[in-house]
Amino acid sequence: MAHVMNAAIEMALEQASRTDAFQNLPGAGQPLEFLSRPSDAVIDRIMKENQAKPLAVGLKQQLTQASAQLQNMSDARERKEQMRLIADLQTRLGLELEAMQKYG
Repeated sequence: MAHVMNAAIEMALEQASRTDAFQNLPGAGQPLEFLSRPSDAVIDRIMKENQAKPLAVGLKQQLTQASAQLQNMSDARERKEQMRLIADLQTRLGLELEAMQKYG
């Protein structure tokens, strides 16, 4: 489920990006330490070599595609079925994100 501040945060980031506020930041181009733990190096390498993505990323992509398809549908029955699919994807994505936060 989206946080109520997501829209405001995205707007602030877009504004900062448009005004080049992200230029010449300290550490630019360096890996983020909290994302590069030695214990995860093997898993990261295997995922990159096999072009694997976390489940949450795949679910988010499916959700984006399903939402775009819904916009082009006019048949009420098809729209209802598509909305069911979107609700299912949103639920699965929420559960996956919650599991990631809880278990890593």
